[in-house]
Amino acid sequence: MRGIILKVYFDNAATTKVHPQVFEKMIPFLNEEYGNPSSIHSFGRKVRVAIEEARETAAEFINADPSEIYFVSNGTEANNFPILGIAKTVFSESTKNEIITSTVEHASVLESFEELSKLGFSVKIIDVTNDCVVDQKILQSQISSETSLVSLIHVNNETGAVNNIEKFSEFIRDKDIYLHTDAVQSFGKIDLDVKKMGIDSLSASAHKLHGPKGIGLVYAKAGTPLSPMILGGSQERNRRGGTEFTAGIIGFAEAIQTAKKEMEENFDKVNRLKNYFINGIEQSSLQNYSINCKESPFPFILSLTFNSDYYKNDSEAMLMFLDINGIAASNGAACTSGTLKPSHVIMNMGKSKEDASGTIRFSFSANNTIKEIDYTIEKLELMTKKFRK
Repeated sequence: MRGIILKVYFDNAATTKVHPQVFEKMIPFLNEEYGNPSSIHSFGRKVRVAIEEARETAAEFINADPSEIYFVSNGTEANNFPILGIAKTVFSESTKNEIITSTVEHASVLESFEELSKLGFSVKIIDVTNDCVVDQKILQSQISSETSLVSLIHVNNETGAVNNIEKFSEFIRDKDIYLHTDAVQSFGKIDLDVKKMGIDSLSASAHKLHGPKGIGLVYAKAGTPLSPMILGGSQERNRRGGTEFTAGIIGFAEAIQTAKKEMEENFDKVNRLKNYFINGIEQSSLQNYSINCKESPFPFILSLTFNSDYYKNDSEAMLMFLDINGIAASNGAACTSGTLKPSHVIMNMGKSKEDASGTIRFSFSANNTIKEIDYTIEKLELMTKKFRK
């Protein structure tokens, strides 16, 4: 492959290519089906029916009731809305003001907690293990009679580490505490059953599963206290004002339908790709690196850290080297990687700032190939020679 530059997209945790069936399903709602779903005339009613059918699709996918699904603008809002909405409502009803999360959450969760802290809430941010998961004993030790909300990521967006949310819910559910999980990375890739998980709210985003950008959803269990964050309209049962993004909602539902049909096949293919990548790295000339959360059962993310004792780690330069060679990868969440700061996730797993600056995330979809992996390993070998101390 020397001299040939392939175009390789290994940043599927940031966003995915829209599935052709999703695109086709959206088109009518971008031209002829243009009615406002809140209007009572036939133009509006037809669109309203389509939205409610999409809501049913989303609900069925996670074993929820359609009335428990709220469409929002993206994954960030899908975390902001239930975290802020539950915490504030519970406080107004009971004065309980203690909330708990972990150090490796997405920025949309951590900054929601920071905002609540400014409002006087008692915030506990617990450490994780070196495998990037929450230790059950530590979580239990932090819960008190004043705890109202626990928010923990399901699959970490940078490392692929999986928290056992179902296990955590077993000791949370009897304590009058609400449990939210950020399922943006896992939704559409592995089976999710909100009843089995024992959660009160969940966030998801369409563009992580080959749907359109600009549309997400919140599952909020019936009876969950939840005040609106966006005011000025009666949409989404008075909990999320604003005219619905109809085409996006329809596209999301189609992405869910497609994911449901292809989930097992896609999981198996990506699992083979990740294992092939790991085996290829281990048999290559690469040295002085570590694979983060290597034993994680979630195959869609591979996080690789180069040891700063041996490499002149510079995440921007490393990613640019890969990009010049046609490879799209990341050093962390797309929402924060533009800042070029070392990943808080990697550092909170116990690695140094310098090691975090040499961490690269490769994230896969079923569209990726063995040929792309072989090519990427070849370029990684060249990259490590360039950055070797």
